[in-house]
Amino acid sequence: MIRARFASLLILLCSFVLLLPGQSFGQAVYGSIFGTVTDPTGAVIPNAKVTVTDVRKGTSDSITTNESGNYSATHLIPDVYQIKVEAQGFETAKSGNMNVSADTGAKFDVVLKAGAQTETVQVTAEAPQLKTDRADVAIVFDTKQVEDLPIFNRNFTQFELLTPGTQKLGWSHAATENPQGSQQIEVNGQHFSGTAFGLDGTDNQDPILGIIVINPTLESVTETKIASQNYDAEFGKAVAGVVTAQTKSGSNDFHGSAFGFRRSDANQARDPFTQFQPDKVTGRMIPVSRWGQFGGSIGGPIIKDKLFFFGDYQGTRRTTGRSIQTSVPTALLRNSCASGSGCNFADYAPVSGNIFDPLTGAQFPNNIIPNSRLSPAALKILAALPAPNAGAATNITNNFVGSGSGSYDDDAFNIRIDDQLKQNVHLFGRYSYAKFKLSGNPVFGAIGGNGFGEGGLAGSANTRNQSIASGFDYVLSPTLLTDFRFGYVKYNPETQKPGSDPNAAATLGLLGLNNSGDSFTNGLPAFFFKKGGDTEYFGYNTGDGGIGAGLGVARCNCPLTENEQQFQFVNNWTKLLGNHSIKIGGDIRYAENLRVPSDANRTGQLTFNARRTSNAGVGGSSFATFLIGDVTNFGRYVRNPSLTTNPGERQKRTFFYGEDTWRFSEKLTISYGLRWEIYFPETVNLKGGGGFATLEDGAYRVADFGKYGSNGNIGNSFNNFAPRLGVAYQITPKTVVRAGYGRSFDIGVFGSLFGHTVTQNLPVLVNQSVTSANGDAGVVYSLGTNASPAQTAPAYPFPAIPSSGLIPFDNQTSPKIRPDHMRLPTLDAWNVTVQRQLTGNTSAELAYVANKGTHVFAGNGPSYNANTATIVGFPTVPFNQRRKFHNAYTGRDPVTGAAVPCCDVDFSYLGNNASNNYQALQAKVEKRFSQGLEVLGHYTWSRAQNYNDGYYAIDPKVEYGRQDFNRNHLFLVNALYELPFGHGKTFAGGVSKGMNYLVGGWQLNTITSWGSGLPWTPGYNNCGAERDNGPCRPDQVGSFSMGAGDLNPVTHQVNFFTPVAPLNTPGATSGAFRRPTLGQFGNIGRNTFYGPRTFTSDFSVLKNVPVTERVNAQFRMEAFNVFNHPVLNTPGNKTIDSTGSDAGKITSLEPFTQMRQLQFGLRISF
Repeated sequence: MIRARFASLLILLCSFVLLLPGQSFGQAVYGSIFGTVTDPTGAVIPNAKVTVTDVRKGTSDSITTNESGNYSATHLIPDVYQIKVEAQGFETAKSGNMNVSADTGAKFDVVLKAGAQTETVQVTAEAPQLKTDRADVAIVFDTKQVEDLPIFNRNFTQFELLTPGTQKLGWSHAATENPQGSQQIEVNGQHFSGTAFGLDGTDNQDPILGIIVINPTLESVTETKIASQNYDAEFGKAVAGVVTAQTKSGSNDFHGSAFGFRRSDANQARDPFTQFQPDKVTGRMIPVSRWGQFGGSIGGPIIKDKLFFFGDYQGTRRTTGRSIQTSVPTALLRNSCASGSGCNFADYAPVSGNIFDPLTGAQFPNNIIPNSRLSPAALKILAALPAPNAGAATNITNNFVGSGSGSYDDDAFNIRIDDQLKQNVHLFGRYSYAKFKLSGNPVFGAIGGNGFGEGGLAGSANTRNQSIASGFDYVLSPTLLTDFRFGYVKYNPETQKPGSDPNAAATLGLLGLNNSGDSFTNGLPAFFFKKGGDTEYFGYNTGDGGIGAGLGVARCNCPLTENEQQFQFVNNWTKLLGNHSIKIGGDIRYAENLRVPSDANRTGQLTFNARRTSNAGVGGSSFATFLIGDVTNFGRYVRNPSLTTNPGERQKRTFFYGEDTWRFSEKLTISYGLRWEIYFPETVNLKGGGGFATLEDGAYRVADFGKYGSNGNIGNSFNNFAPRLGVAYQITPKTVVRAGYGRSFDIGVFGSLFGHTVTQNLPVLVNQSVTSANGDAGVVYSLGTNASPAQTAPAYPFPAIPSSGLIPFDNQTSPKIRPDHMRLPTLDAWNVTVQRQLTGNTSAELAYVANKGTHVFAGNGPSYNANTATIVGFPTVPFNQRRKFHNAYTGRDPVTGAAVPCCDVDFSYLGNNASNNYQALQAKVEKRFSQGLEVLGHYTWSRAQNYNDGYYAIDPKVEYGRQDFNRNHLFLVNALYELPFGHGKTFAGGVSKGMNYLVGGWQLNTITSWGSGLPWTPGYNNCGAERDNGPCRPDQVGSFSMGAGDLNPVTHQVNFFTPVAPLNTPGATSGAFRRPTLGQFGNIGRNTFYGPRTFTSDFSVLKNVPVTERVNAQFRMEAFNVFNHPVLNTPGNKTIDSTGSDAGKITSLEPFTQMRQLQFGLRISF
């Protein structure tokens, strides 16, 4: 007894003692069993005693049927249960084992026969195939699926992709900030950040990045439920999916496991685009790659039938081999620059056009830039870049392949204790911890570039994530229950740049970038090479491009220090009243965040645009602009040097709900509820610790100055009411129709409502952005030439804070702006579903699923440039004079402090003021595990549309169209099949023990998917002559043929379309396309063309070998992309009239796919 009390106290204390200087969503910890008790005539039996027993723990609880003969056993922890039903004058009925999952109801009707109560009749308890108690769109993955399906990297969040309506994005967070590997997945057309993750009923999501915090180890998870739409009122802070997971708990028997998995480059197929030749240094076709994962788990009783424990550990060690295909200067250009006779662009002119002198407007003779015009700093960087090693000598793109490796280490563990304190009181506590260490070297060595580390990382990172969940549930009476929950999560990444030279920029001759006394400015800046708004050179398959260091180059927000945590308190009450199950609850959360970032490289971000060396947008080369040392745009994060303490954000969030599940009749169940969500405007923890920029003021409201409080006087919204309605009608014993409607709200991402914004504005931090009055064709400062000295990068003098608390905008900083009133992303969703039971363990489902988002992001969000320029007036009116807020405000000269017209800089507007919509037909067939086979197959036809962000501020409808990552058709099947051979099976059941080791215990598993292509939009060459902003799209005047051919063994490319002849003049027609006239966009809609179809199949073979009666050994061989079928990306160069060697060519695999990789494993369980 003393031990039991001590353990109970320990669980309560863990909620506070383990708090180390983490957020929520729902309380889905419990499942339920419900049903009706009748006699053989169908008459209901009231006051029957129903006893529910947890088979593994030995604990039980009793309830009675109501006047309608109905019973409902709620607050059941996911486990295996048995039901016993007793009534006066009837035989006692007892069920077999029933699995109960969280946030699901298992229906079990019982027919009692007349007789002595002492007689017991066994009743078959089959898992119900029809969902008759709710209208959510959801799938549950049980323990066997979690443990046995072939999941790449054994990543829990991959299960979300196995549900209908999900699409993986073609980009991901930098691995330094997402080492836990949370997948970015759209659900029913909604932004990935709108997915709520819960672990043991407490929030498990970082709302700033929209990702899972603790990515559960598969050994620790008993099951997961993924609801994609129309969830109960209990769930909120989600406009996409709700992913709930439950950790395992101990039982009356000791259970555990030990495992090890391994992959290596020896069992890996080559990437046909980047691994077609051996590395010149190592001689290897595939760089060194190693992946190993190991660990174990154990759980059991501390006190039988009362106190239980569970714990697990998992370690991962990975050497990430990667080959990068990119572009470097051609041999002719390199050699001519080194010779002192000028830089010869003869290889570039046929593709990019002629090179023009920005000082005279005349073409450089023979496209050779004379030596006197070259920048010594640029020549140093050129000399440090590697020589081409792929393709023809004249190729200007994709002419270099580099190979290397990065490292990734991960250690994670979970500890859980459950205590059945009394028959009506259950207590639990869990602590989870995950530590990550990553590193990677850059492809260009000392001069930086994309990295060989995880996800393209060049740099290093250390991250610690933690989570605590604890709580108890209390049955006050058979019809009144309550539960309390406490949750805590912490997210804590730290990153550093690659390289050891703190003065790397100064060493190259770049002035004013490495600042002594500020270590955040150490190392290299970022260099970007653009043609208009697109990356021209040094682009990578990840979508990043450039040389140097930083987030947009090397996938590293370096340096970065962040400490984010959230506290959560939850209380729910359940009242059973007749045929009603009424629930009410509250959820209080308090979040803190301190982030010291480098979203824009603090050393500097130097952009070189081809327009500077073009003739009114025709011709030009960004590398030519670079070689003459003309920086066309300069930016960086600059921290206020007067600050001695880093400011942080704080936010309170309160949620309340009430819902009723009404079993109107045996066939009809109605659920209805209302949720109220309040997100208070965030505050900062220091006076002057934040700047709340608004369009209304044209200024920054400084926290706690003048009339402004610590929340910037941002108005709150108290009308965020979310009604929910669900109806389930069982037409026949084997057919049910469900319909649901619900409204949901969300917190957004990347600072749209919390973090990432006000502490990255004046007076704390500025995103310095220096542009020219002539836009991309101008120059903001010079790196110097052989004939003129280098200039120092523009400095930014921080202003004093006025007594009014308002700092006006200026023309050197790009503010992050929110509305002056809280505006939440909102979703209205509905579905109609018909489900039919086909056999005792198989059902089919057809659903119409739709939603409409309002106050959501434009494009992939969360911000867009609210101060972009219209093309009306181009080219006679300068770019800045066409900006939406040109001279709209009285601003401040950052140097003199004088009042000047403003503003000619980009505004990063987090307005939450766009909309989207989604419609889909989702068909599903599910066979529960029986006779050794379990299958889940589903097909989705979908249409998801939204507004893109590029020109949204000027004319939203210009870029309205299909979402970027929506596949119209997607079919997926996952299956587990235990072969019917050996002891206990259909065939060879009587073989000897030795022969059974050979023929028995085999299992085959697969996850296989087919999908239509991703949408894309074509462009045309020299579109800068017609417009300098907005989409670059031609007119389509005829049919256009495209489709993926075979891999060319010489160029190592796949032809997808053949470009037409160049459209040399406005209005010119070539093939199926016409060049628009001045100031016009083409008539081709956004994302109306489609890329190659996709097919992937992961496969595994398992061999189970019984070692003893209680110990089993499982040998595994898993093949990811078993057929070695390349999943092709869309063409990198989508210019339909380009003469470049890569135009219309597919030059890479789709992001996050790979050629075949074999994985071997051993798992011992007992």
